[in-house]
Amino acid sequence: MMPGPPYRFRAFLLLLICLIPLVTTAQNRKKKDYVVSVTTDYGPMTLVLYDQTPKHKDNFIKLVDQKFYDGLLFHRIIESFMIQGGDPESRTAVAGAALGNGDVGYTVPAEFVPTLFHKKGALGAARDNNPAKASSGCQFYIVQGRVWDEAGLQKQIDRIKSMNGHVPTPEQQQVYKTLGGSPHLDGNYTVFGQVIDGLAVVDSIAKQARDERNRPQKDIHMRMTGKWVKKKKISKQYGYAYPQ
Repeated sequence: MMPGPPYRFRAFLLLLICLIPLVTTAQNRKKKDYVVSVTTDYGPMTLVLYDQTPKHKDNFIKLVDQKFYDGLLFHRIIESFMIQGGDPESRTAVAGAALGNGDVGYTVPAEFVPTLFHKKGALGAARDNNPAKASSGCQFYIVQGRVWDEAGLQKQIDRIKSMNGHVPTPEQQQVYKTLGGSPHLDGNYTVFGQVIDGLAVVDSIAKQARDERNRPQKDIHMRMTGKWVKKKKISKQYGYAYPQ
């Protein structure tokens, strides 16, 4: 029988094998991105997740891969503001029950990035009133917002400045006055992704009838799948420009 490799060599091989998945993931993130497909009762949406918010991105990918969101509801909708989902208690909730307090037992540290703001289609992390502004481990919202005129936007900016000193850049203000959004959330909630296809679905969900708790009177279900796609293909197919 041939003698086995020396112990140190075997240990090195084991370490190398363990590192291969990490190298593959790093290569994936350089050339590819994780595209999330959301199926709803009002049509499909496609999302990308920002590399600038890695903790939120990794957490959301984990939950999508685990099929965590399949069968959950958009449990809170406010037209001209946002649609919210991800409460695990919504999977088996009876009609009219209060929702929004379900979680996965952990939070995600806030990742505020000034270049990521609450324009229409922004994917944000819901949270409670914790002082660190840490995000829910599972609940999220998608911004519908509204288009702001100069006077209305200035009131929003003054409100933000009084809360956290944040002021949207001139470029961001222009987006709020054309595409629209919810600027008062900037600097208070983490934005970690964007709808790149299916904004009309957000509009359709947001306008549905709701009760006094803003829960839709008719349940709106979701299902999510994700896959790694070349970034060049994403940009070509959806006209999406990656943030610099």
